[in-house]
Formats: sequence, C-alpha cells, structure tokens
Amino acid sequence: MNISSLKLGALMLTPLLLLAACGDSNSSKAPMVVEPPAPTPVDYSYQITVTNLTHAQPMSPIAVILHNEGMLWQIGEPAAAALELLAEAGDNTEVLTADMVLASQSGEGLLMPGMQESINITLTDTMPMMVSIATMLVNTNDAFTGVNAYDISNLMVGESISFTARSYDAGTEFNTETAASIPGPASGGEGEGYNEARDDIADHVAMHPGVVSSDDGLATSVLDAGHKFDNPTLSITIARTE
Repeated sequence: MNISSLKLGALMLTPLLLLAACGDSNSSKAPMVVEPPAPTPVDYSYQITVTNLTHAQPMSPIAVILHNEGMLWQIGEPAAAALELLAEAGDNTEVLTADMVLASQSGEGLLMPGMQESINITLTDTMPMMVSIATMLVNTNDAFTGVNAYDISNLMVGESISFTARSYDAGTEFNTETAASIPGPASGGEGEGYNEARDDIADHVAMHPGVVSSDDGLATSVLDAGHKFDNPTLSITIARTE
C-alpha cells in the first residue's frame, strides 16, 4: 500500500469518528421531562332555599352539610350530641363540623315565620352524594326540622328539586315548655335551652306530636295556641348551580 492510499483512508475515517463522537455526546444527555398541566378544579355548587311555613316558630340558623356517608338522625335511635345541641339550643356548630361533613354552611340568623333564605354551598373536586339540612323550632324544648341524607348525586347543573319537611322531637328533653327550657322569644329571654342531661320519657328521635301550650292546660308552658304548628314546617328547594 502506498502513501497516497493511506492518506485517502485516513480522510474517509475522520467523518465517521466525528459522527461517533457526536452520537456519544447526544446519548449522554438526560431525556426531557414534560410535566402534565395541573388538572382544573371541579366545583359542585348548590343553592339551598328554605322557607319557614309556621305561624309563630322562628327557626334557628339553618345548618347545611354535604356528605357521602352517615346520617344526622334516625327515627327510633338516640340523637347524637351534635343534634341534641341543635335541637335544644339552636346551636348548629357541632352539626357543621361533624366527622362525616365534606362541606358545610350556616344560615345568617333566625329565620322568622313566613320568611325565606337562600344558602350557597360548594364542594371542590369531590362530588357530594347527599345533603342534610337541620334547624330548631326555637319556641319548643327540642323540636327540629329538615332533611336527612337526601340523595343529590343525580342532580345536574341547572336542575332543582323542591319538597317540604316535617318536624321531629329529638327525645333529649322533656316537653315542659317552661321559660327556662325554651331558647326562643316566647321565654322572654330567660331560656338557655341546652341541658346535657336527657330527661325525656324515651331517649330517641321521633315525629314531633306538637306543642301542648298553656291554652291546652299545660301549667308549666309559656307557649300559647299561637305557637302550635302543623306539618309541614319547612319548604326546601335544592338547585345545582355549578
């Protein structure tokens, strides 16, 4: 082999070496990682409209909760401590923070007879299966009304459902209707309502039989015939807005 042939071979080999070097350089780079875009939050929003249908029974601040398990009460079973506090004193704080609650909202204040209030509530990224609503009839010992674990899983945006609610007796306080035991205006500001001791005949939730009142011969009662109520006591509309 002559010198010219060696030079030609070297010239042909040089580009191959350069290509190999370039290939090694590219293979040493880390692969590019493309982060997926963050998912857009999904809101499930509802407007709860309640109307007080009674003549002289103000309702305590309305408690609205969204949840996927559990119930606020069961007929024939003892009331939970959170429900007892609401049904005797109109205090909804423990209902709003119960373990099963995914989202909660309270009404602004007393809902007077004949008045209406709308409450908006939203849950993000978890579709609620149920809604529960509860409020106390404050001119009673432990009467409450509302809706318990109502299924809203099939309610589409723009749809609504309306119904009425009956009243229940929490079964935690004997219906003496005394001024000291009633937190509503009928007691003249004397009543605190809540008493931890349970002194009713039967410690379980039942349909409320209605107040007896002083006009009916109950000597301890500060209520009169105007405080009596018939069922239903509450009108409810649930509308899905988002």
